[in-house]
Amino acid sequence: MSDLIDVIKNLQHLNVSDKVEKKQNLSYLSWTYAWDKVLTNCPKATYEVVKQENGLPYVYDPNTGYMVFTKVTIEGLTHEMWLFVMDGANKAMKSEPYTYKTKYAEKTCEAASMFDINKTIMRCLVKNLAMFGLGLYIYAGEDLPEELPPEKPTVSNWGGLLKAIAEGTATKEKALNKYTLTKEEIEKINKVELIKK
Repeated sequence: MSDLIDVIKNLQHLNVSDKVEKKQNLSYLSWTYAWDKVLTNCPKATYEVVKQENGLPYVYDPNTGYMVFTKVTIEGLTHEMWLFVMDGANKAMKSEPYTYKTKYAEKTCEAASMFDINKTIMRCLVKNLAMFGLGLYIYAGEDLPEELPPEKPTVSNWGGLLKAIAEGTATKEKALNKYTLTKEEIEKINKVELIKK
């Protein structure tokens, strides 16, 4: 159990932000990079693409579209994840093209292909790996993972630091280099810097 806890802690604190790609308003982490990081931290990790009774790696419903499933096992713990097959506008893809209305125009969602299904399976795997901590913060909409336990001192005069930043005699960058700050403290500094502008 302690091995599992160590692996999860290590994965949670890996900063993968430089490997994240943006598409529309969503963030994506490459499955090859994600799997490499997991294997580096836990070489015995395994994953499975869940196949249905008919042998296919997806479920299809004419009303809702396609859904894929994966399972990841690390140190004896298995998590399952699922993801629907979607187009570039994040609309559920079906076996036939269909149209839908936005407030600006009518748009078409193309029919799903095996390329779309395969791509979704690998995205589902990355989402599954996040259940063990890798890049989990991406799904929470955050930019960076939580920091490891403090190695730098915490701020002893918090009000004084905020005042110095507001007056321009200190900066957020210097504060981050000198102190261990919580997410809440960083948000307060961001607000002070925003007011200052």
